[in-house]
Amino acid sequence: MCTVARLGLAAVFLVSGALKAVDPAQTRIAVSAYQLLPSGLVGPVATGLPLVELALGTLLLVGAFTRWVALASMLLLLLLMTAVAQSWARGLSIDCGCFGGGGAVAKGSTHYPQELARDIGIMLPALWLLVRPRTVLSVDGWLRADPGARDSDEVNPVAEPGHVNPAGNPAE
Repeated sequence: MCTVARLGLAAVFLVSGALKAVDPAQTRIAVSAYQLLPSGLVGPVATGLPLVELALGTLLLVGAFTRWVALASMLLLLLLMTAVAQSWARGLSIDCGCFGGGGAVAKGSTHYPQELARDIGIMLPALWLLVRPRTVLSVDGWLRADPGARDSDEVNPVAEPGHVNPAGNPAE
């Protein structure tokens, strides 16, 4: 399950980042449409966002630093959801640009509730990976190889010999 969550989240960020990276002018229009940033920051954010998404997707794909990448993914998703929610609250009529495109759209053609629901759905695997980041098919898994480990097995120091459990007794 954890490997599927990790690879699914990786696919989301790789596709999203790639679609933004191949059309930087449109990405700039999408970022500007939120009307949140001074014009001098729109370009750097429009350039940096796809790079961040591609980096997160790549790290998730190989399974490196999974817990930290899951946390960063959740923070990025929360930031993007906040931007979408404020657009909705302010009555802006924009396409979020989450998977390329973006910018102003005709009144009444926005889908803010669906976009927010989709982003919550994307956040669920990130939350899962935050709690259970270890997968066998990953750099993290190979670095902490345990021949008996299954997908999503967490190292439980309480159960390992030499460790003391919460009651203060040595593990058996």
